[in-house]
Amino acid sequence: MKSQNLKFLRISSLLAFILIPLGGLTTDIYIPSLPAMAQQLSVSVESVQLSLLIFMISSGLSQLFIGSILDSFGRYKINIVALVLFSLSSFIIAMVPNIYLIYAMRVIQGITVSLIIVGKRAFFVDMYTGHALKNYTSLFSIVWATAPIVAPFIGGYLQQLFGWESNFYLLGILTAIVLFFELKYTGESLKNFQPFNWVNISKVYKTMLSTPDFSLGLLIIGFTYSLLVIYGMVSPFIIEKVYGYSSVETGYSSLLSGVSLMSGGIISKSLLNKPLFTKLNTAIAIQLIVAVAMLLTSISATSIWVLIGFTVPIHLMSGFIFNNVYAYSLQRFTHNAGTASGLTGGSIYVISSVVGYGLINTLSIKSVHALSAVNLGIVALLLMVIVAFKHYVKARIA
Repeated sequence: MKSQNLKFLRISSLLAFILIPLGGLTTDIYIPSLPAMAQQLSVSVESVQLSLLIFMISSGLSQLFIGSILDSFGRYKINIVALVLFSLSSFIIAMVPNIYLIYAMRVIQGITVSLIIVGKRAFFVDMYTGHALKNYTSLFSIVWATAPIVAPFIGGYLQQLFGWESNFYLLGILTAIVLFFELKYTGESLKNFQPFNWVNISKVYKTMLSTPDFSLGLLIIGFTYSLLVIYGMVSPFIIEKVYGYSSVETGYSSLLSGVSLMSGGIISKSLLNKPLFTKLNTAIAIQLIVAVAMLLTSISATSIWVLIGFTVPIHLMSGFIFNNVYAYSLQRFTHNAGTASGLTGGSIYVISSVVGYGLINTLSIKSVHALSAVNLGIVALLLMVIVAFKHYVKARIA
C-alpha cells in the first residue's frame, strides 16, 4: 500500500511539473506568429500584442485572489474543471479566428491557467517538507523556463507549416491528454482546509503584502520577467520586419532566450547553499555591465547578432535572479501556501505585463537600440529594488 501511494505521489508530482510551465507555453508558443496573425486577422500589430497582455493581466489578477479559494476548497476538482475549460477555449480560438473572440477566450485561459498553476505550486508545499520542499521549489523556475525554450521553437515551425491556428490546436490537445492522466492518477493534496472567511483572508493578504521583504521580492521577480516579456513582444517584429528573417528564426531567437533563462535557474540551483546576496549582487552587476555594453554597441551596430548576443547574458542573469528570489518568496509563508503561491505568480504577470506593454506602447520599441535602452532602465531599477530587499531581509534575520 505504501509503495502504491509513493507511485501515485511520483506521478502526481510529474504531472504538476508538466503543468507549471502552462502559463509561459500559452503566451510563448504563438510569439513567432504575431506578424502573421496581424496580417490574416486584418488588425494592427498592437491589437495582436494586446491578446498577450489580456492573458497576462487576467492570469495575474486572478492569481492574486484564487490562492485563498484553493486553500479553502482544495486543489483537485478546481484543477479538473480548469483543464476542461482551457482545452475548450484553445480549440475555439483555433476554429473561430476573430480577434474579439480571441480576447474573450484569452481571459478564460488566463483565469484557468491561474487555477491550474497556483494549485500545482501549492501541491508541493502540501506534500513535501524540509530539504525536499526546498529542492522542489528551487526547480520551479527551471521547469517553468521550459516554456520559453520549447514553445517559440515549436511555434515557429507550426506557423511555417500549418499557420497560427495550429498553435492553439496543440494547446488544446496537450491539456486534454494531461486531463486524462490527472483523472486517472491524482487526487486532493490539501490536508488542512482553511475556512473561507473574507475577513481572515483579507488579513492574510494584508500581512503578506505589508511584509517588506516579501513585497520587494515580488517586485524583483516581476521586473526580472518583464525583460523577457518585452523581448518576446518586440523581437518578432525586429527580426522579421527589420531584418527580414522568417518566423523560424524568431523561434530560434526565443529558444536562445529561453535556454538562457533556464540556464540561469540551473546555475542558481547548483549554488543553492551559497549566501543569497552574494549571488544576487554578482548577478545584477553582470547584468548591468552587459546592458550598458548593449546600449553602446547598438549605436553603431544593429545586426541580429547584436540583438541575440547581448540578450543571452541578460536573460541568463534574469533566470539566476528570478530563481533565487522566487524560491525565497514561495517559502516565506508556508502556512498559507496557496495564497503565497497566488500572490507570487500573479505578481509576475501583473508587474511584467504592465511594465512591458506600457513601455512598448509608450516608447515604440522597434529597434535594437531602443530595446537596449529599455533593458538598461529596467536593470537599473532592479538594482535599486535588490538593495532595498537586502536591507529588509537582513533586518528580519537579525
